[in-house]
Amino acid sequence: MNRYNLPLEQIAEEWTAIVVPQSSLREEGIYLGAKSSKDIMVDTIKVSYRRTQRSLGLELLEIAGGREDGLGITVISGIVKDGPVDGKDVMVGDSIVAVSVIKAQRTNTGSGNNNGMTETQVTMAVSTECFGYDSMVEAIGSLPLPSEDDDEEEFIVLTLKRLRRKPKILIQLQYPPNQNEPDTTIELFAGENLRRAMLTRGIKLNDKLSLRFDSGGTGDCGADGTCATCVVGIVQGDELVSPQGTQEKQILKKNPRWRLACKAVVGYGYQEGEMTIRVNPRQW
Repeated sequence: MNRYNLPLEQIAEEWTAIVVPQSSLREEGIYLGAKSSKDIMVDTIKVSYRRTQRSLGLELLEIAGGREDGLGITVISGIVKDGPVDGKDVMVGDSIVAVSVIKAQRTNTGSGNNNGMTETQVTMAVSTECFGYDSMVEAIGSLPLPSEDDDEEEFIVLTLKRLRRKPKILIQLQYPPNQNEPDTTIELFAGENLRRAMLTRGIKLNDKLSLRFDSGGTGDCGADGTCATCVVGIVQGDELVSPQGTQEKQILKKNPRWRLACKAVVGYGYQEGEMTIRVNPRQW
């Protein structure tokens, strides 16, 4: 995924804060986002390491703030050489959104398994998303000091947010000769559903020659994966599409290079590349 990271000079211009209302998917709050959200995504990374000192070994820079409520945007501007996170997946331009301290203590109970030893874990965490510099330093500083107990082991878990460009898939569409349609090229982002993306770009998917695997009717099944009117043929780039499910395999077992567009996601595994697809392959 790091191959999609943004150049440093672009990161500061792209970070923004978004006020999000309460919903079934997310708590109300202020979250980091990208100004160019169509082309840029916000990825979440977790980094953990054994705690040996209080410092995180990071330099911070406030790129937006100065508010009385302490809100702002603070990013990592430097990583201390040979510090706790040096060599780990932490990058300049990342923003810390949470820090957790996990304490694991082994206690001798004198009975039971594991030679009578039991382990207790206690987690203390602070949220720092969309904090200005002073607020972030204060929140991190509120975590307990490293333990001096030899029977206690501590770990730090950093939750970071990172800006990355969305990987793209370039698709050449080929139409049956009887349609007299010239080949066209469309651009999709990794993670897009193939049927939905094609329909929104004006590509017609309703093959009259397709075999239905449901109760029949007119038109398509609405992406249920039963009518097969949205079947496409993958000529090149099948490794860029999500694997077939059991139902799709059964429907298309005689044509393994065909896919139900409604069940196919391009850029599987956040890959990018080029594909060639035949529309309405039964008409070729």
